[in-house]
Amino acid sequence: METTSNSSVFLLTVNGQIEGANFPDYDNLYCKYCYVYGHDWAPTTGLEEGITQITSKSSQSHKLIWNFPLETTFKSTNPSGWPQLVVSVYGPDVFGNDVVRGYGATHIPFTPGQHIRTIPMFVPEPTWRLQKFTGWLLGRRPEYTDPKVVAHGEGREVTRVRSQGFVTISFHIMTKDMKRMGYDTGPTNSSTVQSATSSQSRDAQ
Repeated sequence: METTSNSSVFLLTVNGQIEGANFPDYDNLYCKYCYVYGHDWAPTTGLEEGITQITSKSSQSHKLIWNFPLETTFKSTNPSGWPQLVVSVYGPDVFGNDVVRGYGATHIPFTPGQHIRTIPMFVPEPTWRLQKFTGWLLGRRPEYTDPKVVAHGEGREVTRVRSQGFVTISFHIMTKDMKRMGYDTGPTNSSTVQSATSSQSRDAQ
């Protein structure tokens, strides 16, 4: 459904936090985040990108805890290009160089309410063994020039990647004026079911 009035907009408010991550083979990691969204979208308040503190695993848990807040509001006239959250995790290698430990992305939940998302992370892999060895020796591993590329399909089909770790995000979503413009995102209680399902999926990891 298209809108004809430029003054007719709806709002999407994203609150929540980057809770933490599970990277069994790595420690002392931090996370960067940014949003990717369509041309009809624009942020009105909050931050579009940020970086967490460096955190280490505790002796009682093998998980990394950041609890880094997210708070952004978007406006749009069209749901097309619904925002995605892109996360990139970094940490030191054996030589102390900062290298990427994982990229991942998830759409912001469509329905209002509480949601939990567990994002599978991946890293690009060298094409040749010699590249892998020299990259390890020089402390340079393959990275994307712009992490936002992980939110798009174009060009990624030629990239060799390897799965590595998970990042957990909690969202509290609010919308305003979507139903007035004819967009129905469903009852709020459906988000509770999604959250429970996501929680069970996370606990299974």
